[in-house]
Amino acid sequence: MIAIIGGGPGGLVLARILHLKGIKFRIYESDATPDARHQGGMLDLHVESGQAALRAAGLFEQFQARVFSGGDAMRVCDKTGTLRFEDAGHGRRPEIERGALRELLLASLPPESIQWNHRVTEVKRVGRGVHRVSFANGHAVTAEMLVGADGAWSKVRPLVSAVAPEYLGLSFVEARLHDAGQRHPRQAALVGPGSMFALSDDKGILAHREPNDELSAYAAFRTATAWKASDRPSRAAVLEHFADWHEDLRDLIGRSDGELIPRAIYALPTGHRWARGPGVTLVGDAAHLMSPFAGEGANLALLDGAELAQAIAAQPDNPEAALAQYEEPMFARSARAAEQSVQGLAICFTPTAPRELVGFFQSLRP
Repeated sequence: MIAIIGGGPGGLVLARILHLKGIKFRIYESDATPDARHQGGMLDLHVESGQAALRAAGLFEQFQARVFSGGDAMRVCDKTGTLRFEDAGHGRRPEIERGALRELLLASLPPESIQWNHRVTEVKRVGRGVHRVSFANGHAVTAEMLVGADGAWSKVRPLVSAVAPEYLGLSFVEARLHDAGQRHPRQAALVGPGSMFALSDDKGILAHREPNDELSAYAAFRTATAWKASDRPSRAAVLEHFADWHEDLRDLIGRSDGELIPRAIYALPTGHRWARGPGVTLVGDAAHLMSPFAGEGANLALLDGAELAQAIAAQPDNPEAALAQYEEPMFARSARAAEQSVQGLAICFTPTAPRELVGFFQSLRP
């Protein structure tokens, strides 16, 4: 039996294709229920990765029905709110809400194939290619193949790699604005139909339009110490970093609803890889955590899951060969994407921003 630790995009698309191929598996997810927490903001799915994975999973048409129209539009401003670049998007990289993508993938699987409220406490090798996974709820399972799809702080990763994510010196604070068109029309107009990057002075306020007339916004700035997920920063403390920014930009944080959520940016080293470990592998952030400034995280996770499932199905009697077949191309493409994320962060967070980002986007135009 294949045990998949984690029910994010990579683990779910892996499970979906295994299900189509008639291969036994089970997902163990730490969330207590499917709707235990908000899944995050919008994802733009790329043709060669995220979209390709959904095609392999037989879910592409259902994905298209859930695309957020106009969500791939993009605006770049400076701290005065002056528009420096704009692109309508034209559906080249269609956007979907993370929660909607998860719902789509969950609905494609037998309900009994997912075990909720299973937070991993320990993973032990008990034989060649055999692992025992223990959970906080007292349960334990033994797996003949173990897949770590459990994100940045993977409990499976230490089986194959001693490397841990490093803080990049950049922290985000997430805010949300509800009923934006009615309650926050100036902010809604500033963000536009898709995403907005306001960058200056080595910091930024980033925002995105979401379904149900919501805006997600992020204040981003450099701090020597990463804020913990349990921290609850005040709006006043965050806005001290943006004292001379336009009030409409500041209000994306200052007038937001609910508590602010800190999100420190961590990454694994560019080119992270490991020696083949019997019976275990990693997908998504567990394998190649990187900053979000290449837009590749979820796309790579989806492609990882799809390619791993296809490799297992192609060599059902030789699991080690299947895992090796999956890992080598994954290492290469994730290294390229991680380098792009390093470059993307560097051009967004610089004293002369947004000049570098505007130049980059202009270079992509015909």
